[in-house]
Amino acid sequence: MNTALTLTYALTVLLLIATPGPVVALIVNTAAKSGSRKAIFTAVGTNWASLVLIGAAAWVILTSAAIDKAWLSGMSLLGCLFIGYIAVGTLRECLQAPAGEVAEQPGKAGRGGLWQGFMVGISNPKDIIFFIAFFPQFIQITESFSKSMVVLSLLWVLIDFAVLSLYIFAIGKIASQRSNRMISLASGIALLLIAAGGLAYNLKELAG
Repeated sequence: MNTALTLTYALTVLLLIATPGPVVALIVNTAAKSGSRKAIFTAVGTNWASLVLIGAAAWVILTSAAIDKAWLSGMSLLGCLFIGYIAVGTLRECLQAPAGEVAEQPGKAGRGGLWQGFMVGISNPKDIIFFIAFFPQFIQITESFSKSMVVLSLLWVLIDFAVLSLYIFAIGKIASQRSNRMISLASGIALLLIAAGGLAYNLKELAG
């Protein structure tokens, strides 16, 4: 195995995943509202989505299949609408709740969880394009394409889960009624901005 290339890949993935985006916003919001346990399940869901996208990218690389850009933009548009739906729900709950009350009500289904983590993680099919462009740069870490893809995928999942776990741990350390409300509001706004930006971009792509 090419150790130097592997370390370069790991550092690159670490920097990419640590950068806040819709997944991080959802994890932070879930940890603040529903606790670490549900946030961990949400992280597992986002990892599951990453593996699906990586698998699709590997298939495209192997078969050299063409990807319909209009189809990707349309699917991305739906993904942005889903993220926007989560954002609006999060903001509505925060603004309607009395001051100091952001904890999840007993017996009430909160946001986050395995399925919602998966849906947010897979909500932008254009990530397939990212993996198609990204993985070939590091495919030489072993002499076999299949072995390299397995190693790259496992490293991605391990680093992704580790980074998201650190976010969850950090939220747990600063958790309080007031801070949880502020965190939920901030993450809801972040999700809404991400959804709005994605909608504008994909509508422009479809119109072009």
